[in-house]
Amino acid sequence: MAEQKEMETMEQPEAGQEGTEEKETVPCQEENGQDSPPGTEGENPETGGGEEESPEAGEGEEEPAEGKEGPSSEGQEGQKKGFFKKKEKKNKQEEKIAELTDRVQRQMAEFDNFRKRTEKEKAQMFEVGAKSVIEKILPVVDNFERGLSAVPEESKEDPFVQGMDKIYKQLMTELEGLEVKPIEAVGAEFNPEFHNAVMQVESEEYESGFVAQELQKGYMYRESVVRHSMVAVVQ
Repeated sequence: MAEQKEMETMEQPEAGQEGTEEKETVPCQEENGQDSPPGTEGENPETGGGEEESPEAGEGEEEPAEGKEGPSSEGQEGQKKGFFKKKEKKNKQEEKIAELTDRVQRQMAEFDNFRKRTEKEKAQMFEVGAKSVIEKILPVVDNFERGLSAVPEESKEDPFVQGMDKIYKQLMTELEGLEVKPIEAVGAEFNPEFHNAVMQVESEEYESGFVAQELQKGYMYRESVVRHSMVAVVQ
């Protein structure tokens, strides 16, 4: 206990000396003619005075400037996003237009093909129908030819015979108007596409392989055969 008291007594003068030193520093400044900096009186040395707080206030004033830069960058990003969205939307619209255009073109091509196919089918159906009618008329033509060929020479001037001959000629004229033509047979080379050989004969007038006699006349409707010619071919 005695040693502690002695230590305390020894420390007290040191604290006093420090106080004297602090007191002596103030007059030195006054003697040199240096005034204390404004705003230092009454300031708390621990906090550092009001001057240290003022920069903080200044920093607070700069925040609006930083805040202005923030929205501008966000606005630029927004503009970029809007630009890309518009571009993407435009690309989608162009793709949709191209898709619809391609679809319309395909449908038009299909319709054109359908129209051509329908016209071809109609023409084929018409030809089939015309052939069937012509095939039914041809036997009537054959009977006219047989009857007129059997008339003797002295009876050809008979009015009835002349009337029948006029009807026959009128019928053949109408058939020619429908593009129905007889097939050439006698003297022509045998062609299985047009001729139907039913017999072979000997002939000094025609060479072998040629048609020497026509037994039944054949007819064509436009480019197709309605009935083949029934012929006799030279051996």
